[in-house]
Amino acid sequence: MPAPFRFTLEATDPITGARAGRFETPRGTILTPTFMPVGTQATVKSLTPDDLRELGAQVILGNTYHLHLRPGEELIERLGGLHRFMRWDGPILTDSGGFQVFSLAHLRKVTEEGVAFRSHVDGSARMLTPEIATRIQERLGSDIAMAFDHCVELPATYEKTREAMERTHRWLDRCLTAHARPDQALFPIVQGGTYDDLRIESAEAISRIDAPGYAIGGVSVGETKADAHRIVSLVAPRLPEGRPRYLMGVGSPEDLVNGVAGGVDLFDCVLPTRIARNGTVLTDAGRVTLSRGALREVDAPIDPTCDCYTCRNFTTAYLHHLFKAEELLGHRLASIHNLRYMARLGSRMRQAITDGTYGTWRDAFLRGYRVADESVAQVQRERRVAAWQATRPGLDARVGAAVADADGADDEHD
Repeated sequence: MPAPFRFTLEATDPITGARAGRFETPRGTILTPTFMPVGTQATVKSLTPDDLRELGAQVILGNTYHLHLRPGEELIERLGGLHRFMRWDGPILTDSGGFQVFSLAHLRKVTEEGVAFRSHVDGSARMLTPEIATRIQERLGSDIAMAFDHCVELPATYEKTREAMERTHRWLDRCLTAHARPDQALFPIVQGGTYDDLRIESAEAISRIDAPGYAIGGVSVGETKADAHRIVSLVAPRLPEGRPRYLMGVGSPEDLVNGVAGGVDLFDCVLPTRIARNGTVLTDAGRVTLSRGALREVDAPIDPTCDCYTCRNFTTAYLHHLFKAEELLGHRLASIHNLRYMARLGSRMRQAITDGTYGTWRDAFLRGYRVADESVAQVQRERRVAAWQATRPGLDARVGAAVADADGADDEHD
């Protein structure tokens, strides 16, 4: 592990294998397990860096694809790097952009060299290769960079999935050769789709590299929750014990709780902020939709046990009013609550691991938590796609769906 980075495993739950750790980086120590808010375009939507510090965020995520297209890594580097540009002095992790370009199914072409695609911003021809993705992240100056990988769309055949996995491994070698910043950690990524033998092969292959940390990719891209949980429980224990393990793009509370039980340390997803902007907040009982008529006169905070700015100052009735009136303050207050909820969830999991009671704590949490209907998530996705297409008349429906997913309709990624 490069000198500026050190991971210390502080406790392991004796029943589940859940881990509590300390990941030291040049810009601060990350206590794990933890959730990383997504700031794709150098901002976590509607929130300031001070908001993020107050709600307990330890590390945030930026995205290579979006920042490369707008405003460009050259400008960000010239203005002092991503930390100075967005005024966030804590650790930053950047995704390689691989997920986004592979979401552009009808706008890109994959070769061994890399991925040629057209920008969804201005239609210009672009190219991402392992070397280019690595160089962009170095110029951005993130603390943790991700290797450029090939993420397959589901459903995918065994042959197609193997091809993508093997390409991911070859591209990793090129990323490692290109990577030159000693103050930046480069994480390899496990691929292999939903095929157990490919996942094991990929985990074993990247584990032979002495990296500062390891990521599990290609999860939360359309597989069932059962498949996702199986993949995590299969892969995580095969990654080096003395390094942080990052599950990419997973952010619902129940998935974090199960992922930690599987041995994962780091998580990210736009889910908490995206559903917040749609008027949904997180509680230990499950998701609450603030526009429901039953909440119109509730003269109490969303969660009396929550210490976030929103719950300390505003009633559920007021938040209901903001969303019915389509006031932007509702987006901000709900986002603050949801991200504080995720930060507190990480702290509670860490405490249970330290106490040696994680299995009992997890079971109690899952008994009380109402899991969202996956069909509802699909309806919400279709609405995002429709809204995105409405601003671009004449766009092919398939292209609209692909770009809206990559652009997140709100310029974030899952």
